[in-house]
Amino acid sequence: MAQKTQSRSQKEPQSLEGVLYKELQDIYDAEKQLVKALPKMVKAASSEELQEALEEHLRVTEGQVERLEQVFERLGRPAKANTCEGMKGLIAEGKEAMEQKASEPFGDIAIIAAAQKVEHYEIASYGTARALAEMTDDADVADLLQQSLDEEKEADEKLTEVTQNLLSDLPGQEEEMEEEEEESEMNTMRTRRRAS
Repeated sequence: MAQKTQSRSQKEPQSLEGVLYKELQDIYDAEKQLVKALPKMVKAASSEELQEALEEHLRVTEGQVERLEQVFERLGRPAKANTCEGMKGLIAEGKEAMEQKASEPFGDIAIIAAAQKVEHYEIASYGTARALAEMTDDADVADLLQQSLDEEKEADEKLTEVTQNLLSDLPGQEEEMEEEEEESEMNTMRTRRRAS
């Protein structure tokens, strides 16, 4: 029994640097999984705008894998991936979205929803890793991770924009959006009157 405890504790991080390394291994695997999944999402998308956004993110993700390898090198650690179960689950959800037989643009919107879950997972992962790098006083690693974090946020914003464009193309949707904007403005004016 003592051997089990000893071998388990050897695998567990024993320092802040160890926690950072474990997080980086997780992100490294997540990005590699995504490099394999994104071409399938591109193929499943029917909107040209969505296809282009996903293709662009594939190129960015490939760059992020290379950037993570720079981070490992900077830390003097091997670029080794640990299976990221979180990304596995998110990709499985994405696969379900791609297999739906939804009419346009709803199939694309389902793909975007799955993709944005991935983006939010990556935003959280890179944010955590960057914060850990800052705590270890490694500004170079923190800067590299911030670059990837910024790219993930940009990808999320782009997917939101694509969704809005798809929805605005629906019959009657433009009028409904204008009505919602007018109602929002009226509510703002009422609130201001009450406050004064």
